[in-house]
Amino acid sequence: MNLFAILSNIGLPDILDILFISIVSYQLYIWFWGTKAFKALVGIVVLSGIFIVAKSWGLFLTTWVFQILWQVFVILLIILFQKEIRQMLERFNPLKTIGFKHRSDANGWVPAFANWAFDAAKKRIGAVIVFERTDLVFDLITKGIAMECDPQPEILNSIFYKQSPLHDGAILISNGKILKTSCYLPLSTREDLPQEWGTRHRAALGLTEQCDAWVMIVSEERGEVSFAVDQEIQKVTDQKELSTLIEDVLFEFKDPDVGIKEKIKSWFTKRYQTKAIVLGLVFILWLIFAGQQNFEKKIDLSLNLKNIPAGLMVSQPVVQKITITCRGLRKDVSLLNKNNIQSSVDVFSAKQGTFFYTINTGNLILPNDRIDIVNISPSRIELTFEKQLKTNQEDPLSITKDPI
Repeated sequence: MNLFAILSNIGLPDILDILFISIVSYQLYIWFWGTKAFKALVGIVVLSGIFIVAKSWGLFLTTWVFQILWQVFVILLIILFQKEIRQMLERFNPLKTIGFKHRSDANGWVPAFANWAFDAAKKRIGAVIVFERTDLVFDLITKGIAMECDPQPEILNSIFYKQSPLHDGAILISNGKILKTSCYLPLSTREDLPQEWGTRHRAALGLTEQCDAWVMIVSEERGEVSFAVDQEIQKVTDQKELSTLIEDVLFEFKDPDVGIKEKIKSWFTKRYQTKAIVLGLVFILWLIFAGQQNFEKKIDLSLNLKNIPAGLMVSQPVVQKITITCRGLRKDVSLLNKNNIQSSVDVFSAKQGTFFYTINTGNLILPNDRIDIVNISPSRIELTFEKQLKTNQEDPLSITKDPI
């Protein structure tokens, strides 16, 4: 396969194809990272690579086994990871991308809430508080008692008081209101977490692995306040920082300070290494499959005339041009050019005057028979023949001698 020929024929649809698959692959990586389905996703990629290599090397038995078992394997994955797949599809929210977000109202409770959090940490009262953002978390949490009120310190003390029947579990805050208490969150399955992190931290990370919620943790053992954000734990040092973080959680979607240019720049610079790796892998995959893609290419050719009768010449047109459209596998069609295609018309029967000739595949010779000619334009040409002009030549018998 001539890679240079394939690369030289990359068009706008190919670029859009590569970019679209790269974006989808990157989003799948982000959504599945840290979940149980991520290892299965890696396994699918590895098995797909083995299948491609086996098919390209002509390993008949391996290819046959993969083709038979592949559909069953995909169905099993859908059954086993239907929850993760449903959550991933729910997270595909076009409104989230273009900026139509909900607006929350804090009603002035944030400073008092921040003071309560550090007071609870000082008194070694553990707590887990979920701040819902754009992704709905109701399907991710289990149990819970419904209620609707502002997260005031008095309410929080009554919930997380150790003797309270509601203290075991997390509370859910959405649009500035407590909607549920005693909620159980999915635990993270990551194996790289510090051993000192208990159930609260693992539950907070487990939720952020599956949605964009922010989860605040008040550690009963260490007396610390921290946030689980984007699958990471960020420690909060004081009430002012906590207030700022909560304000960002509640009001970041209504802040118009960030312009379109900054958003575009952020998209390219954030996690640029991961994005570059994904783009490179998709491009390599495209090159592997590009050679097997059906492809069309238009080529302009000069039409050669052969067996022109003696004494005749073509007066119109002086140069005969045709355009052919070829179709076949990209690896074959990409190599075509005007230098490796022969085009000719036999005009041995021509006479003085105007004649019409039909152009078809019989007038063309291609490098191989795997390429089809789907169109020839024009398919009929008009040639005008005239007598060839004789050049004046000196007749030796007509030369006169100079007078003596």
